[in-house]
Amino acid sequence: MATSPRWVPMESNPDVWNTLLRQMKVSPEWQFTDVWGLDPELLGMMPQNVAAVLLLYPISTKTEALGREQQERCPEVDSEVFFMEQSVGNACGTVAILHSLLNNDDRMDIGEYARSFKADCAGKSPEERGKALETNAQIAEKHAEAASAGQTAAPSADERVNLHFVAFVSVGGVLYELDGRKEGPVNWGPCGKQDLLGGGALVCQKYMACSPGEMRFTVVSLSCDE
Repeated sequence: MATSPRWVPMESNPDVWNTLLRQMKVSPEWQFTDVWGLDPELLGMMPQNVAAVLLLYPISTKTEALGREQQERCPEVDSEVFFMEQSVGNACGTVAILHSLLNNDDRMDIGEYARSFKADCAGKSPEERGKALETNAQIAEKHAEAASAGQTAAPSADERVNLHFVAFVSVGGVLYELDGRKEGPVNWGPCGKQDLLGGGALVCQKYMACSPGEMRFTVVSLSCDE
């Protein structure tokens, strides 16, 4: 049985992620920015033209149950949501970025590599889309280049990482959590694009509440100042 490939994990650093955006030729006005706090006052100081909110969190039995229970409560998913499973090890950062871009190609130029990948995924199941990433040499190369650009030494591809990235996007007026480890998108209820930062922050707080005192959480927004 063939073993799925493993990539070098990317550092949780907006500069590294922005390097990947530039390598993938995404519109230069869009960039990742650290979200330093989740209360309304601090969120109000952030750029409000937000395409996605990304959360890095430590996986636990409580976080696993949180998403699963929400899927059971709200199983409805808009057919326009682009979702892919993650079969490449340590690629959750790039999968989260792809989920962010491919659900916002009506708002930005997502670049030739993401655009080509989405075209290749047309009509495929989430599992088949994950397999398509395994064989996409261009995106794998861009991921490797970005992973090597971090401020800390990159771990090996074989290292088991217990931290995981997910993306939150608004599609059809609904907030979706997109996690390639799950069977499908998680519907978190009504949320327009203009409210994505605040809506995503509320769900991030639910994940943080699963591990009181845990410091290994990071929240990043994909935003544009214009």
